[in-house]
Amino acid sequence: MIKRSSCSKPVDTPLPESWNYETTVAEVEQIIKQIEAGELDLAEVFEQFTTAVEYLNQCQNFLLQRQQQMDLLIETLDN
Repeated sequence: MIKRSSCSKPVDTPLPESWNYETTVAEVEQIIKQIEAGELDLAEVFEQFTTAVEYLNQCQNFLLQRQQQMDLLIETLDN
């Protein structure tokens, strides 16, 4: 069983300047396609899976940061 954190606080790990959400999601999709197609040996599957999880964590962090920014802007408008 995988335990998921319900914490909505983003990790303070800065993303690289050239980081792009859409590009990162596309890379995760490509990794999934390779795994599903059986194109990788077992060691590569684990390596690519680890990479995909790191990318997904980056995406989640990005989205949480943007949600917090939106919440702050909405709060400012309400005041």
